[in-house]
Amino acid sequence: MESPESVVPHCLGIRVYYEDTDFSGIVYHASYLRFMERGRTEFLRERGISQGLLAMRSEGEAFAFVVRGMVLDFLRPARMDDELIVETLIETIGGASITMTQRVTRQDSEQKTILVTATVRLAILAGSRAKRIPPSIRAKLAEG
Repeated sequence: MESPESVVPHCLGIRVYYEDTDFSGIVYHASYLRFMERGRTEFLRERGISQGLLAMRSEGEAFAFVVRGMVLDFLRPARMDDELIVETLIETIGGASITMTQRVTRQDSEQKTILVTATVRLAILAGSRAKRIPPSIRAKLAEG
């Protein structure tokens, strides 16, 4: 796989609304989890992978991507009305797992400010058991 510096991340724009903040107008920490989930979903959708269709497959076994682990670093706060970018990249694709990196950033004047970084490990499950990534899905994940 190419080095992360040479790979262009998938980017999703998010505006911070009142509901995303705590009483002080700063983004509540759990809101970043929702922002990053949307980023991962759109990343997959851009590659032709619909999580809804995978869960309802009529041919073959239905399966789902589930978060197995996540490491987050909160570096700077975001505030109500900020326009954020969720950047998503695949780091590794294993037999039944995927490791992704994500960053939530904000454009401040002339520079991009990194607010939150995350390493996310996804497992692929069919029912409650691990499942190998099907070759057709693996090929779509490797695109880009």
